[in-house]
Amino acid sequence: MPVDADGADGSDLSPAARRLYAFAVERYAFTPAEATAALGARAGAAVTELAAAHLLQRAPGEEGPERWTAVPPRAAAARALAPLALLVRETHDEMDRLRGRLEALVPAYEAGAAHRDAGGSGRLELVTDLGAVRGMIAELVAGCERELLTSQPGGGRPQETLEEAVGRDESLLARGVRMRTIYQHTARYSRPTAAYVERVTALGAQVRTLGDGLMRMLIFDAHTGLMSVPDRQGAALVVREPSVVHFMTAAFERSWLGARPFPTTVSPEAAKSLSDELRQTIVRLLSEGLEDKVIARRLGMSERTCQRHIAEIMRAIGAKSRFQAGYLLSAATAGRPGKKDPAGPDGPG
Repeated sequence: MPVDADGADGSDLSPAARRLYAFAVERYAFTPAEATAALGARAGAAVTELAAAHLLQRAPGEEGPERWTAVPPRAAAARALAPLALLVRETHDEMDRLRGRLEALVPAYEAGAAHRDAGGSGRLELVTDLGAVRGMIAELVAGCERELLTSQPGGGRPQETLEEAVGRDESLLARGVRMRTIYQHTARYSRPTAAYVERVTALGAQVRTLGDGLMRMLIFDAHTGLMSVPDRQGAALVVREPSVVHFMTAAFERSWLGARPFPTTVSPEAAKSLSDELRQTIVRLLSEGLEDKVIARRLGMSERTCQRHIAEIMRAIGAKSRFQAGYLLSAATAGRPGKKDPAGPDGPG
Protein backbone atom coordinates (compact mmCIF):
# COMPACT_ATOMS: atom_id res chain seq x y z
CA MET A 1 0.00 0.00 0.00
CA PRO A 2 1.43 3.47 -0.83
CA VAL A 3 2.98 5.70 1.80
CA ASP A 4 1.43 9.09 2.38
CA ALA A 5 3.19 12.36 3.17
CA ASP A 6 3.52 11.45 6.82
CA GLY A 7 5.20 8.15 6.06
CA ALA A 8 2.09 6.18 7.10
CA ASP A 9 0.58 3.24 5.20
CA GLY A 10 -1.54 5.40 2.89
CA SER A 11 -4.77 4.80 4.80
CA ASP A 12 -5.29 8.58 5.12
CA LEU A 13 -5.53 8.95 1.34
CA SER A 14 -8.97 9.20 -0.20
CA PRO A 15 -10.28 6.18 -2.15
CA ALA A 16 -9.99 8.18 -5.38
CA ALA A 17 -6.34 8.99 -4.65
CA ARG A 18 -5.54 5.34 -3.94
CA ARG A 19 -7.19 4.27 -7.21
CA LEU A 20 -5.30 6.96 -9.13
CA TYR A 21 -2.00 5.89 -7.58
CA ALA A 22 -2.63 2.29 -8.66
CA PHE A 23 -3.48 3.64 -12.14
CA ALA A 24 -0.28 5.72 -12.19
CA VAL A 25 2.17 2.95 -11.26
CA GLU A 26 0.94 0.81 -14.17
CA ARG A 27 2.21 3.30 -16.79
CA TYR A 28 5.22 5.55 -17.26
CA ALA A 29 3.21 8.78 -17.37
CA PHE A 30 -0.35 9.98 -17.84
CA THR A 31 -2.25 13.19 -18.47
CA PRO A 32 -5.07 14.50 -16.29
CA ALA A 33 -7.44 13.88 -19.17
CA GLU A 34 -6.39 10.20 -19.31
CA ALA A 35 -6.93 9.91 -15.55
CA THR A 36 -10.36 11.49 -15.82
CA ALA A 37 -11.33 9.17 -18.65
CA ALA A 38 -10.27 6.16 -16.60
CA LEU A 39 -11.41 7.17 -13.11
CA GLY A 40 -14.05 9.84 -13.49
CA ALA A 41 -14.50 13.44 -12.38
CA ARG A 42 -12.65 13.03 -9.09
CA ALA A 43 -9.35 12.29 -10.81
CA GLY A 44 -8.34 15.97 -10.85
CA ALA A 45 -8.69 16.31 -7.06
CA ALA A 46 -6.85 13.00 -6.61
CA VAL A 47 -3.92 14.31 -8.69
CA THR A 48 -3.69 17.35 -6.41
CA GLU A 49 -3.87 15.13 -3.30
CA LEU A 50 -1.15 12.75 -4.50
CA ALA A 51 1.11 15.59 -5.61
CA ALA A 52 0.80 17.19 -2.15
CA ALA A 53 1.78 13.82 -0.63
CA HIS A 54 4.86 13.67 -2.95
CA LEU A 55 3.45 10.51 -4.54
CA LEU A 56 3.10 12.12 -7.98
CA GLN A 57 5.47 14.39 -9.86
CA ARG A 58 5.45 16.00 -13.28
CA ALA A 59 7.13 13.85 -15.91
CA PRO A 60 10.45 15.49 -16.95
CA GLY A 61 11.47 16.40 -20.48
CA GLU A 62 7.99 16.14 -21.99
CA GLU A 63 6.43 18.70 -24.34
CA GLY A 64 2.74 19.01 -24.95
CA PRO A 65 0.02 18.32 -22.34
CA GLU A 66 0.96 18.17 -18.67
CA ARG A 67 1.94 14.63 -17.73
CA TRP A 68 2.37 13.00 -14.30
CA THR A 69 4.36 10.00 -13.12
CA ALA A 70 4.21 7.96 -9.90
CA VAL A 71 6.87 8.37 -7.19
CA PRO A 72 7.94 5.27 -5.21
CA PRO A 73 6.50 5.37 -1.65
CA ARG A 74 9.90 5.35 0.06
CA ALA A 75 11.11 8.23 -2.09
CA ALA A 76 7.91 10.13 -1.27
CA ALA A 77 8.46 9.52 2.44
CA ALA A 78 12.06 10.74 2.17
CA ARG A 79 10.94 13.97 0.51
CA ALA A 80 8.14 14.55 3.04
CA LEU A 81 10.33 13.85 6.05
CA ALA A 82 13.42 15.76 4.89
CA PRO A 83 12.41 19.04 6.64
CA LEU A 84 11.69 17.16 9.89
CA ALA A 85 15.01 15.30 9.68
CA LEU A 86 16.80 18.63 9.27
CA LEU A 87 14.95 20.05 12.28
CA VAL A 88 15.89 17.00 14.38
CA ARG A 89 19.56 17.38 13.46
CA GLU A 90 19.51 21.08 14.28
CA THR A 91 17.77 20.36 17.61
CA HIS A 92 20.38 17.74 18.55
CA ASP A 93 23.16 20.16 17.65
CA GLU A 94 21.60 22.85 19.83
CA MET A 95 21.19 20.36 22.71
CA ASP A 96 24.88 19.43 22.43
CA ARG A 97 25.91 23.10 22.45
CA LEU A 98 23.72 23.83 25.49
CA ARG A 99 24.98 20.76 27.33
CA GLY A 100 28.55 21.78 26.62
CA ARG A 101 28.01 25.33 27.92
CA LEU A 102 26.43 24.05 31.15
CA GLU A 103 28.92 21.24 31.73
CA ALA A 104 31.75 23.75 31.43
CA LEU A 105 30.55 25.08 34.81
CA VAL A 106 30.86 21.68 36.55
CA PRO A 107 34.45 22.21 37.83
CA ALA A 108 33.51 25.58 39.36
CA TYR A 109 30.41 24.09 40.98
CA GLU A 110 32.26 21.09 42.41
CA ALA A 111 35.07 23.27 43.74
CA GLY A 112 32.58 25.60 45.42
CA ALA A 113 30.56 22.70 46.87
CA ALA A 114 33.72 21.09 48.25
CA HIS A 115 34.73 24.37 49.89
CA ARG A 116 31.22 24.82 51.33
CA ASP A 117 31.09 21.29 52.78
CA ALA A 118 34.59 21.54 54.19
CA GLY A 119 33.39 24.45 56.30
CA GLY A 120 30.37 22.50 57.50
CA SER A 121 27.83 24.80 55.85
CA GLY A 122 25.26 23.71 53.31
CA ARG A 123 24.45 20.48 55.14
CA LEU A 124 21.01 21.80 56.10
CA GLU A 125 19.23 23.98 53.57
CA LEU A 126 15.70 25.37 53.82
CA VAL A 127 13.96 25.67 50.43
CA THR A 128 10.67 27.56 50.65
CA ASP A 129 9.67 27.82 46.98
CA LEU A 130 7.56 24.88 45.78
CA GLY A 131 8.91 25.10 42.23
CA ALA A 132 12.47 24.99 43.54
CA VAL A 133 11.61 21.98 45.71
CA ARG A 134 10.18 20.13 42.71
CA GLY A 135 13.23 20.97 40.63
CA MET A 136 15.52 19.72 43.38
CA ILE A 137 13.57 16.46 43.67
CA ALA A 138 13.82 15.94 39.90
CA GLU A 139 17.58 16.57 40.06
CA LEU A 140 18.09 14.18 42.98
CA VAL A 141 15.97 11.47 41.32
CA ALA A 142 18.01 11.83 38.12
CA GLY A 143 21.24 11.40 40.09
CA CYS A 144 20.01 8.56 42.34
CA GLU A 145 22.05 5.39 41.72
CA ARG A 146 21.11 2.80 44.36
CA GLU A 147 17.89 3.39 46.33
CA LEU A 148 15.15 5.94 46.90
CA LEU A 149 13.15 5.77 50.13
CA THR A 150 9.89 7.72 50.30
CA SER A 151 7.53 8.25 53.22
CA GLN A 152 4.27 9.97 52.30
CA PRO A 153 1.63 10.51 55.02
CA GLY A 154 -1.77 12.00 54.31
CA GLY A 155 -3.76 9.23 52.65
CA GLY A 156 -4.29 9.12 48.88
CA ARG A 157 -2.09 11.42 46.84
CA PRO A 158 -3.47 14.07 44.45
CA GLN A 159 -3.94 13.00 40.82
CA GLU A 160 -1.68 15.78 39.47
CA THR A 161 1.10 14.85 41.87
CA LEU A 162 0.98 11.21 40.78
CA GLU A 163 0.97 12.17 37.10
CA GLU A 164 4.07 14.26 37.67
CA ALA A 165 5.81 11.48 39.59
CA VAL A 166 5.00 8.37 37.55
CA GLY A 167 7.21 9.07 34.53
CA ARG A 168 10.10 10.15 36.73
CA ASP A 169 9.76 7.06 38.93
CA GLU A 170 9.44 4.67 35.99
CA SER A 171 12.68 6.08 34.56
CA LEU A 172 14.35 5.61 37.95
CA LEU A 173 13.27 1.97 38.18
CA ALA A 174 14.27 1.30 34.58
CA ARG A 175 17.85 2.26 35.58
CA GLY A 176 17.84 -0.48 38.20
CA VAL A 177 17.45 1.83 41.21
CA ARG A 178 15.53 0.31 44.14
CA MET A 179 12.48 2.22 45.35
CA ARG A 180 10.54 1.71 48.58
CA THR A 181 7.55 3.83 49.56
CA ILE A 182 5.34 3.97 52.65
CA TYR A 183 1.83 5.45 52.56
CA GLN A 184 -0.86 5.46 55.21
CA HIS A 185 -3.56 2.78 55.19
CA THR A 186 -6.13 5.29 53.93
CA ALA A 187 -4.21 5.59 50.65
CA ARG A 188 -5.47 2.11 49.73
CA TYR A 189 -8.92 3.55 49.10
CA SER A 190 -7.62 6.11 46.58
CA ARG A 191 -8.05 4.84 43.01
CA PRO A 192 -5.37 7.15 41.50
CA THR A 193 -2.89 6.08 44.18
CA ALA A 194 -3.70 2.39 43.67
CA ALA A 195 -3.25 2.79 39.89
CA TYR A 196 0.12 4.48 40.42
CA VAL A 197 1.21 1.72 42.81
CA GLU A 198 0.22 -0.94 40.29
CA ARG A 199 2.39 0.69 37.61
CA VAL A 200 5.53 1.15 39.71
CA THR A 201 5.34 -2.21 41.51
CA ALA A 202 5.17 -3.91 38.11
CA LEU A 203 8.66 -2.45 37.53
CA GLY A 204 10.02 -3.63 40.88
CA ALA A 205 9.09 -0.88 43.36
CA GLN A 206 7.94 -1.92 46.82
CA VAL A 207 5.06 -0.10 48.50
CA ARG A 208 3.64 -0.59 52.00
CA THR A 209 1.16 1.22 54.25
CA LEU A 210 1.10 2.16 57.91
CA GLY A 211 -1.59 3.55 60.19
CA ASP A 212 0.16 6.38 62.03
CA GLY A 213 3.58 7.72 62.88
CA LEU A 214 4.81 8.72 59.40
CA MET A 215 6.86 11.79 58.62
CA ARG A 216 7.01 13.13 55.06
CA MET A 217 10.50 12.57 53.68
CA LEU A 218 12.61 11.31 50.80
CA ILE A 219 16.07 9.77 51.11
CA PHE A 220 18.39 9.39 48.12
CA ASP A 221 21.17 6.77 48.27
CA ALA A 222 21.36 7.19 52.08
CA HIS A 223 23.22 10.40 51.27
CA THR A 224 20.73 13.24 50.86
CA GLY A 225 17.34 13.64 52.52
CA LEU A 226 14.36 15.95 52.08
CA MET A 227 11.77 16.40 54.80
CA SER A 228 8.68 18.55 55.08
CA VAL A 229 8.69 21.65 57.24
CA PRO A 230 5.85 22.03 59.80
CA ASP A 231 3.49 24.90 59.01
CA ARG A 232 5.40 25.77 55.80
CA GLN A 233 3.28 24.51 52.91
CA GLY A 234 5.46 23.52 49.94
CA ALA A 235 8.73 24.04 51.81
CA ALA A 236 11.38 21.37 52.36
CA LEU A 237 14.49 20.96 54.45
CA VAL A 238 17.38 19.51 52.42
CA VAL A 239 19.63 17.40 54.64
CA ARG A 240 23.19 16.46 53.70
CA GLU A 241 24.52 15.97 57.23
CA PRO A 242 25.41 12.23 57.38
CA SER A 243 24.28 11.68 60.97
CA VAL A 244 20.86 13.26 60.33
CA VAL A 245 20.38 11.31 57.08
CA HIS A 246 21.30 8.16 59.01
CA PHE A 247 18.62 8.98 61.60
CA MET A 248 16.04 9.55 58.85
CA THR A 249 16.94 6.23 57.23
CA ALA A 250 16.67 4.39 60.55
CA ALA A 251 13.23 5.95 61.16
CA PHE A 252 12.11 4.81 57.72
CA GLU A 253 13.35 1.26 58.30
CA ARG A 254 11.47 1.03 61.62
CA SER A 255 8.27 2.14 59.91
CA TRP A 256 8.90 -0.25 57.01
CA LEU A 257 9.14 -3.26 59.32
CA GLY A 258 5.73 -2.48 60.84
CA ALA A 259 4.02 -1.65 57.54
CA ARG A 260 1.90 -3.93 55.36
CA PRO A 261 2.26 -4.51 51.60
CA PHE A 262 0.01 -2.29 49.47
CA PRO A 263 -2.36 -4.50 47.43
CA THR A 264 -3.76 -3.02 44.22
CA THR A 265 -7.18 -4.47 45.16
CA VAL A 266 -8.67 -4.54 48.66
CA SER A 267 -10.79 -7.54 49.61
CA PRO A 268 -13.76 -7.08 51.98
CA GLU A 269 -11.83 -8.94 54.70
CA ALA A 270 -8.75 -6.74 54.28
CA ALA A 271 -10.90 -3.61 54.23
CA LYS A 272 -12.56 -4.64 57.52
CA SER A 273 -9.17 -5.41 59.08
CA LEU A 274 -7.85 -2.00 58.08
CA SER A 275 -11.00 -0.28 59.30
CA ASP A 276 -10.70 -2.00 62.70
CA GLU A 277 -7.03 -1.05 62.92
CA LEU A 278 -7.75 2.58 62.06
CA ARG A 279 -10.45 2.63 64.73
CA GLN A 280 -8.00 1.24 67.31
CA THR A 281 -5.55 3.98 66.41
CA ILE A 282 -8.30 6.59 66.81
CA VAL A 283 -9.07 5.14 70.25
CA ARG A 284 -5.45 5.59 71.28
CA LEU A 285 -5.24 9.14 69.95
CA LEU A 286 -8.56 10.04 71.61
CA SER A 287 -7.25 8.76 74.93
CA GLU A 288 -4.26 11.11 74.46
CA GLY A 289 -6.69 14.05 74.22
CA LEU A 290 -5.99 15.00 70.59
CA GLU A 291 -8.52 17.07 68.64
CA ASP A 292 -10.51 15.66 65.72
CA LYS A 293 -8.62 17.62 63.07
CA VAL A 294 -5.25 16.55 64.51
CA ILE A 295 -6.31 12.88 64.52
CA ALA A 296 -7.65 13.19 60.95
CA ARG A 297 -4.40 14.75 59.74
CA ARG A 298 -2.26 12.09 61.41
CA LEU A 299 -4.30 9.27 59.87
CA GLY A 300 -4.56 10.81 56.40
CA MET A 301 -8.35 11.03 56.31
CA SER A 302 -10.91 13.81 56.08
CA GLU A 303 -12.09 15.40 59.31
CA ARG A 304 -15.67 14.31 58.51
CA THR A 305 -14.64 10.66 58.18
CA CYS A 306 -12.67 10.89 61.39
CA GLN A 307 -15.65 12.40 63.24
CA ARG A 308 -17.86 9.56 61.99
CA HIS A 309 -15.45 7.00 63.44
CA ILE A 310 -15.28 8.93 66.72
CA ALA A 311 -19.10 9.01 66.96
CA GLU A 312 -19.24 5.24 66.48
CA ILE A 313 -16.58 4.73 69.16
CA MET A 314 -18.48 6.97 71.59
CA ARG A 315 -21.66 4.97 71.04
CA ALA A 316 -19.77 1.71 71.60
CA ILE A 317 -18.37 2.81 74.98
CA GLY A 318 -21.48 4.70 76.08
CA ALA A 319 -19.84 8.14 76.23
CA LYS A 320 -22.10 11.19 76.20
CA SER A 321 -19.41 13.66 75.20
CA ARG A 322 -16.03 13.67 73.57
CA PHE A 323 -14.42 14.64 76.89
CA GLN A 324 -16.08 11.68 78.60
CA ALA A 325 -14.91 9.37 75.79
CA GLY A 326 -11.32 10.48 76.28
CA TYR A 327 -11.61 9.99 80.05
CA LEU A 328 -13.14 6.51 79.75
CA LEU A 329 -10.56 5.40 77.20
CA SER A 330 -7.69 6.74 79.30
CA ALA A 331 -9.04 5.00 82.38
CA ALA A 332 -9.49 1.73 80.48
CA THR A 333 -5.92 1.86 79.19
CA ALA A 334 -4.47 2.76 82.61
CA GLY A 335 -6.51 0.04 84.35
CA ARG A 336 -5.16 -2.72 82.11
CA PRO A 337 -1.36 -2.38 82.05
CA GLY A 338 -0.91 -5.79 80.48
CA LYS A 339 -3.17 -4.99 77.54
CA LYS A 340 -1.55 -4.36 74.18
CA ASP A 341 -1.51 -0.85 72.79
CA PRO A 342 -4.86 -0.30 70.96
CA ALA A 343 -2.86 0.87 67.95
CA GLY A 344 -1.57 -2.69 67.44
CA PRO A 345 1.60 -3.46 65.48
CA ASP A 346 1.19 -0.38 63.27
CA GLY A 347 1.51 2.22 65.99
CA PRO A 348 4.13 4.99 65.83
CA GLY A 349 7.48 3.71 64.68
